[in-house]
Amino acid sequence: MQSFRTELENPVVEKDIIELEKKIRLFREGQIPEEKFRSLRLARGIYGQRQPGVQMIRIKLPYGKMTLEQWKRMSDVSDEYSTGNLHLTTRQDIQIHFVSLEKTPELWTKLDLDDITIREACGNTVRNITASDKAGIDPAEPFDITPYADAAFRYFLRNPVCQDMGRKFKIAFSSSDADTAWAFMHDIGVIPKIREINGQQVRGFKVMIGGGLGAQPYLAHIAYEFLEADQLIPYIETVLRVFDRNGERASRHKARMKFLIQKLGFEEFSRLVEEERLANKVKTFHVDADVWEEPELPAADAVLPAYTIKDPKKYEIWKATNAFRQKQADYYAAYVRVPLGNISSVISRQIIEGLKPAIGNDVRVTANQGLLLKYILPAHLPYVFSVLETAGFAEPGFDSVADITACPGTDTCNLAISSSTGIATALELVIQEEFPDLVYNKDIKIKISGCMNSCGQHGIAAIGFHGSSVKSGGKVLPALQVLLGGGIVGDGVGRVADKVIKVPSKRGPDVLRSLLNDYEANAQESEKFNDYYDRQGEKYFYDLLKPLTDLTTLQNDDFIDWGQGDKFATAIGVGECASVVIDLVATLLFEGEEKLQSSIVALESNQFADSIYHSYSTFIQTAKALLLGEGVNCNTQTGIINDFDKHFIETGKWPIDGGFKELVLQINQHEPSESFAKAYHKQAADFYQQAHALRQQPSAEVPAS
Repeated sequence: MQSFRTELENPVVEKDIIELEKKIRLFREGQIPEEKFRSLRLARGIYGQRQPGVQMIRIKLPYGKMTLEQWKRMSDVSDEYSTGNLHLTTRQDIQIHFVSLEKTPELWTKLDLDDITIREACGNTVRNITASDKAGIDPAEPFDITPYADAAFRYFLRNPVCQDMGRKFKIAFSSSDADTAWAFMHDIGVIPKIREINGQQVRGFKVMIGGGLGAQPYLAHIAYEFLEADQLIPYIETVLRVFDRNGERASRHKARMKFLIQKLGFEEFSRLVEEERLANKVKTFHVDADVWEEPELPAADAVLPAYTIKDPKKYEIWKATNAFRQKQADYYAAYVRVPLGNISSVISRQIIEGLKPAIGNDVRVTANQGLLLKYILPAHLPYVFSVLETAGFAEPGFDSVADITACPGTDTCNLAISSSTGIATALELVIQEEFPDLVYNKDIKIKISGCMNSCGQHGIAAIGFHGSSVKSGGKVLPALQVLLGGGIVGDGVGRVADKVIKVPSKRGPDVLRSLLNDYEANAQESEKFNDYYDRQGEKYFYDLLKPLTDLTTLQNDDFIDWGQGDKFATAIGVGECASVVIDLVATLLFEGEEKLQSSIVALESNQFADSIYHSYSTFIQTAKALLLGEGVNCNTQTGIINDFDKHFIETGKWPIDGGFKELVLQINQHEPSESFAKAYHKQAADFYQQAHALRQQPSAEVPAS
């Protein structure tokens, strides 16, 4: 692979890619345990598929932004290394599937040529930072949150405080009180606000914390009604430090931050966050939003190619449902419906080439798996439609009832129980053929996941489904859990959908027919679906759908999932949404040594806060290894610290003046200065060397500290 390294211009990325290549080789040679390698590759966006021997690559697009050049680059990469398909996700990423592991370093190199990364797109890291797709052009926004989302993305990428947490961490920026990025359902979600302070208009954010979807959805707490903008990144850093130290690591189902806050209580969690401030790398972080680089705009006198619109009536519906006037009064933006989030590389290049003269060079992947095109002159809207129409991507009704969100489900995901994409296609057909006027309805959102984990966001849908199974006569058939009543209220307030009833999957279209017919027949004038749901009550809808649960009328087809030819069987693999906890003493000591080396590198680069955190990680990993050698399992870093005092210090096995806790938690008692970074590194190095000596000579006494 020597030949492609010379193409890299970013030495940090080059180091990442060389390390990935080395680790793949060591893994293939049996020198790295599979569990450890899984953790490493996930943090580099490489995710195992349902199909053995191939990988899904997740490309991290901060707040969903991509230039036309980046879009083309990803298309070319998909052709060369994957299947020629781009899958747009609900986290505003792009995924490509069926990639050979050995090809991933080369693939990453090609992506980096246009400043595209896969780093920390998966694993126990800060995942892709999402944002309202309208940010920067939203007529309702107090200010453009894009520069702040971008700053957060860059600040936490490769940041030592969030490289190997107990679980993934999700951050979202909404552009206005409409909260279209769902701040209420994220580990940290923010909404822009402006307050007058001392006679000046000051930018800040309402900060929500501890929300989440998954099998157990939680609505976020309000951390701040107003936090000044230059305090946001330092606050997020303190939260990550608390989560890293106190978060669950043994049981991944209880490892998200929402469970930590539930366990500690919000008041105690907030106290711990405040305690971390002294150790922060920065106390304020100013984002100079006034010098934010605007996208390259289309020329006002651009000469467009000749075009024709095949379906003028469809254009008018598309313009009414997919286009809107930006806050920049001279321009429109237009949404593109991308069915199931899948668009081929061939069509992508066709659209890119056609749209170049007519749109701004800033395309956004939307959270419902579509695209947003920006800075379109009003006179160019018909041309933009014609380009999309020719490519087969000009369907109206973006984000309407007809625009269903679905995760990949059993197509590729290890965790999926039943098909998401097949049922989504069937439901869209029901709406198209039987309820065509609902293409204008943007109140009802339909979302589908292949399992309870809510990657398709069913937990906040007005009408949601997630994959499940039921038994009948000793045989298993695919099923759908029906959820109702979820959605956005606004300004950080949301609704979690109720689990109402479970039905065989093949009856999903009948569920939708029953719900929409009942709503049309009985809703009051202008009554929104969720208001109707509240008025009628959950029991009403349970009774409405109960006849569809009757298993005495099953047909052979009911035992075959959507889009499948064989009878249904639940075949759930090992999920990789978070890295696996490693309980191997040698591996833990190796990780401690790696952290120690990272501490040295950071010291040499005068990155004192980073060096301190790497030294802290050395203490933790090394202590965990020693405890494991004694048969003591710990599930949090705080537990490791306390248990080391109990099993080593208090028993006299390892004398440390003041104890291990006092030694390690110096990290909270000092500013991240050069002198402390050097002293703390030396203490961590001495501790590791003593542990290494003990491991090499189990019968030897531990040297005095």
